Amino acid sequence: MQETLGILLYAPWIYVIVAASILLDVFVPLLPSGALVVTAATVAAGAAADVAGLPGPGSADPRLPHLLVLVLCATSASIVGDLLAYRLALRGGRRFDSAIARSRRLSAAHKRLESALVRGGGPLVVLARFAPAGRAVVSLGAGVAQRRTRDFLPWSALAAVVWTGYSVGIGYLGGQLLGASWFSTGLSMVALIAAGGVAVRLLRRAPAKGSAATSTAAPTV
Repeated sequence: MQETLGILLYAPWIYVIVAASILLDVFVPLLPSGALVVTAATVAAGAAADVAGLPGPGSADPRLPHLLVLVLCATSASIVGDLLAYRLALRGGRRFDSAIARSRRLSAAHKRLESALVRGGGPLVVLARFAPAGRAVVSLGAGVAQRRTRDFLPWSALAAVVWTGYSVGIGYLGGQLLGASWFSTGLSMVALIAAGGVAVRLLRRAPAKGSAATSTAAPTV
């Protein structure tokens, strides 16, 4: 697998590819940003495990994606992308609202997430980050609804940290246990998809607020 993905994963610009994919998938949810993060983490962890098992001192290939840099790139790109989508929707709310309405996938996700976020407040922004199109709905919806930046940005940042940590974590674990292979990457992707499915189910089951006072006190996005 490392030879197959060598040109992509051993090049310094893997960080640029990952960052660009995450930055843009708030506008184009079909971009495989999660797959890129998981694959890069799997290959890096698998290669590091192989090197550690060799006799003698040895050191990991410096061309491999460094996990810390990968985490920083992915988290930063996620926050910047959310903020960009929020700002654009804040200025052109009607156009973005129409764009969501024209997309069947975004429209369906918007209907599911909007009621859940109203009931659950800010913490559900983190959960929505794992749901299909959830990031786009939350970021664009917060701008269209004229939410304050100080109410939106902290939850967006927390969602970025949690999503990145989970994606890199499952990729790293798969690479450490099974090596850098398509099988380990596939299992890590299954874990990422499963997290999305669980997020959707939890969002649908989010309990309603018991009173207006409780709803007012809850974090808003």
